[in-house]
Amino acid sequence: MHVYIDADACPVTRLAVRLAKARAAAVTLVCDCAHTFDLDGVQTVVVEKGADSADFALLKRIRPGDIVVTQDYALAALCLALRARPINQDGRLYSDENITGLLTSRHEHRKVRRAGGRVRGPKARTPQQDQRFEQAFVRLLEQTPEELEK
Repeated sequence: MHVYIDADACPVTRLAVRLAKARAAAVTLVCDCAHTFDLDGVQTVVVEKGADSADFALLKRIRPGDIVVTQDYALAALCLALRARPINQDGRLYSDENITGLLTSRHEHRKVRRAGGRVRGPKARTPQQDQRFEQAFVRLLEQTPEELEK
């Protein structure tokens, strides 16, 4: 199992790295050249800046069972198709059951913005969000191969 972090604007990068390393999981950060990371024991893949360039670099690397930390619904959908286990920064596990609704919501918000409307942005990050992420992420890290097959 490998942990990949879509590190462009990810608020839990350092937390995820600490938790993964504590469980001896390999970690790779994928980001564009506008972001830099230098974390001990972590591979960083830096790609040229461009629409979805970090996403495509990440998708080329993942394997079934890998964990992907991302807040990008489209990337999460592609990870699910490749049988990886995507999770967002708030601890929400993306699944075949919830991804269609999330993508639909994203599409509707995009239509509103294109029409000149506004969509409410996220609230300020709270410690409770970090706690929810940590709990869900640790559960993913500790899943056995048998649990992954379910």
